[in-house]
Amino acid sequence: MKAFTKLKGIAALLDKANVDTDQIIPKQFLRKIERSGFGKHLFHDWRFLDDAGQTPNPDFVLNAKRYQGANILVTRDNFGCGSSREHAPWALEDYGFRSILSPSYADIFYNNCFKNGMLPIVLPESQIEEIFQAIDKKPGANLEIDLENQVVITEEGKKYPFEVDAFRKHCLLNGLDDIGLTLQKADFIQKFEEKNQKEVPWLYRKSV
Repeated sequence: MKAFTKLKGIAALLDKANVDTDQIIPKQFLRKIERSGFGKHLFHDWRFLDDAGQTPNPDFVLNAKRYQGANILVTRDNFGCGSSREHAPWALEDYGFRSILSPSYADIFYNNCFKNGMLPIVLPESQIEEIFQAIDKKPGANLEIDLENQVVITEEGKKYPFEVDAFRKHCLLNGLDDIGLTLQKADFIQKFEEKNQKEVPWLYRKSV
């Protein structure tokens, strides 16, 4: 998993509350088991006017020229509600987003973001509104996110501190997903297996 330390880039504004996971990645695109390739289907029903995804909706925010290349999403309350599909953060990450700013998230979606190298930031609704107003006034405005110091910084230099669980912060800063955490104990696991194989060798016999 790619480490997350500092992120600076274009922030896209999704001015919608209660965005559910079926809108983030519609159910018809959940047939793959690998994590890659879902970005092209992100917000499919909003981004496109046709089922085939060939005709962009000019009225949808992510199709606006000012938001091309955005890697930060600023949105409203209760983002990621609905079903618990992990494909939702997969699609957001594959599209290019590495952080989301919202007043609140659905719990499972929030947890899944961390497991996939994304940083979901919770800020008070009043601060989210301030950020909305600042970005809306300046097309292509950037935000900077400093995870180590736990602060969001606007182009004007205004700072918004945020809280994050210490363990999750450690994992993001060091690029550790569940597999990475396990591999940190590789030497211990190997020693245990060698010892266990001597103690109960019949468990390791290969069938003919």
